[in-house]
Amino acid sequence: MEEVRATTAWVAFHSSHVTVDSSGIEKVAETLKDSIPKVEWDFEGIHYFDNGPLSVQYLFVLDALNFCFWPDKELSYDNLASGLKEALQNDKSAFDADRLQKYTGPELRKILKWPRPLPLEDERVRLMHEVGFELERSFDGKASKLVECCEKSASKLVSLITCHFPGFRDHTVYKGRQIFLYKRAQIFAADLWGAFKGRGYGEFNDVESLTMFADYIVPAVLQQLGVLRYSLSLSNLIESNTEICSGSEEEVELRACSVYAVEEIRDLIHRKSGKQVLSVELDLWLWSFGVHCPSLQHHQTLSIYY
Repeated sequence: MEEVRATTAWVAFHSSHVTVDSSGIEKVAETLKDSIPKVEWDFEGIHYFDNGPLSVQYLFVLDALNFCFWPDKELSYDNLASGLKEALQNDKSAFDADRLQKYTGPELRKILKWPRPLPLEDERVRLMHEVGFELERSFDGKASKLVECCEKSASKLVSLITCHFPGFRDHTVYKGRQIFLYKRAQIFAADLWGAFKGRGYGEFNDVESLTMFADYIVPAVLQQLGVLRYSLSLSNLIESNTEICSGSEEEVELRACSVYAVEEIRDLIHRKSGKQVLSVELDLWLWSFGVHCPSLQHHQTLSIYY
């Protein structure tokens, strides 16, 4: 996780299109220092949760597929989470490792009750196969075994996932430097922590090591709050709904500067109030703020990483 912090900070200091505004960080930290909003993970509604290994399997499959909804304006994360939940309620073996390796695009659509091809559908199916194959090969077919191997370390869990599952290797090259983001691997650890309320499979002795999860929504919220400022050319791309290529300078800067900015907000809250706040908590608050703001306009990138 130190690679994520160090390399995203490097991007922030060398950015051409996105600027992290210290006055914006000051304002947000001042707003939050006395009362950090708590947003609970919703594992009573759209998610499958039985407090056991099957919940871990569900979350791992969910986070393997948790990316790129925006090209279909009617598709959302809720469709994915609730569709997978219903499939598991109807058939507890639906996400067994051997079955994950055999799903087709139309079968995934049927699970989600979706009437047309999913965005990046072939990639979603490929990642289901990858997860099933590697779980079967290295972890007795069970995501819970993967979690047990991390010895209650969220950082080690992220390392294990990115080592064993190529589809979670969310890194890129920016101005000649390797930059690490690891959004979906980190969000799996955070989902476990939130779902299991820091106990059992969600007990981590270093949950503070996780950064925010660099996606579409949080950069847009940070921009609206005055924490991020965009160049005119980047603003025009976003406002015109022009697709920004994955791995481009603009796209890497949007995500990396968001990680760096949230780390700065967290550190400043601690200096102002003495309170320890997790980047995970700040991310969830920012994301919730964003999804309840229908006018928010985010960048558009086709990517399997978020």
